[in-house]
Amino acid sequence: MVKYSALNLAWQGVRNHRGWRRAWRHATPKKAYDAIIIGGGGHGLGAAYYLAKKHGITNVAVLEKGWLGGGNTARNTMTIRDNFIYPDNARFHHAAVKSWHTLSSELNFNMMISKRGMTTVLMSDRDLSDAQRMINTTALFGAEHRIIDIEELQQRLPMAVSPARLPIVGGVYHPDVVMARHDAVAWGYARAASNLGVDIIENCEVTDIIRDAKGVTGVETSLGNILTRKLGMAVAGHGKHVAAMAGVELPIETVPLQAMVSTPVKPFLDNIVVLRGFNTYFMQSDKGELVMGSGTDPYPSYSQRGAPQIPEATIAAILQVFPSLERMQFMRQWAGILDLTYDNSPIISKTEVDGFYIDVAGSGGFKTTPLAAMMHADLIANDRPDPLIEAYSLERFSTGRLILERASYGNR
Repeated sequence: MVKYSALNLAWQGVRNHRGWRRAWRHATPKKAYDAIIIGGGGHGLGAAYYLAKKHGITNVAVLEKGWLGGGNTARNTMTIRDNFIYPDNARFHHAAVKSWHTLSSELNFNMMISKRGMTTVLMSDRDLSDAQRMINTTALFGAEHRIIDIEELQQRLPMAVSPARLPIVGGVYHPDVVMARHDAVAWGYARAASNLGVDIIENCEVTDIIRDAKGVTGVETSLGNILTRKLGMAVAGHGKHVAAMAGVELPIETVPLQAMVSTPVKPFLDNIVVLRGFNTYFMQSDKGELVMGSGTDPYPSYSQRGAPQIPEATIAAILQVFPSLERMQFMRQWAGILDLTYDNSPIISKTEVDGFYIDVAGSGGFKTTPLAAMMHADLIANDRPDPLIEAYSLERFSTGRLILERASYGNR
């Protein structure tokens, strides 16, 4: 693998960029692998990379029914945050945010990480109470949040309306929130995994999971049967259907989550804004668009379009607090499909089928990509969960040990 560097970039510029090699190999499937990962997004590619890098398991295949990073990895708003209330989630997500800090250098691929910070506008005493609870919980694990008064809120968001118009009681500032380029995450993991010997197979749909009395034995795919005794699933949006192929019933519901962008304008907003009372957030991208979103659609669906009332309500909410944006022009919207659990927390777990391991229902899991992939790989390699993810076991839904997380209201 050619190491990317400023010197290498300058040299390729002199050569008119004709000397670049393929970032990863286009492999054809073998008859058998030591481990197979279903899903070629950030979580799946990351799991394959960490299996090879940290556990020495290089005879690994990643099976993707479309193109790499073409699912929810490409359909999110790239926000990386750790504003969670329950200790299990707060601990995991704070560690996940920290895992991004060295990812570019580890993979030798620019993740285009931009430290933004996040300002949450609080509009009720209940919002203020919830925020204080979240701050106290996350502080136990090293996360930095703080309550800001109305004066500081207006300094950070001078375009917001006066509290005389809306019941704004203050805000929360979270300086550690960053954004990362989603395509770079998928491509960086693919390049690094391929260099370690992992086979990345695109346009290979898994149609069934083969089992015997001892557990998983392989998968049926559109390119033929492939044998393995260790099968990881990192599928977004259709995890319930893939798990059902192995006879595993997952307690999840699939719903669309929309985002939308305006036409680009000059930079005016340098942090991410959350309007807690309206369940809405927005930020300005590096290309100048205003990127906006809110909660999920109110009904289960596998559509990647979404209902029109969501963009309408999102824009209306933003204009109530930032009326000076009324002349911005709407450009487009899209939707991803989320696998949501009953407690809004992920499942990274073994299953009752030996050799079948899942990483699903991240509820907007882009923010946890490096750590979740690392934990998934560790689970596959060692057949036991790391203490950091013990709370995310599938068994919690039968034992009642749910993580009833309310702080992740946006599910983005």
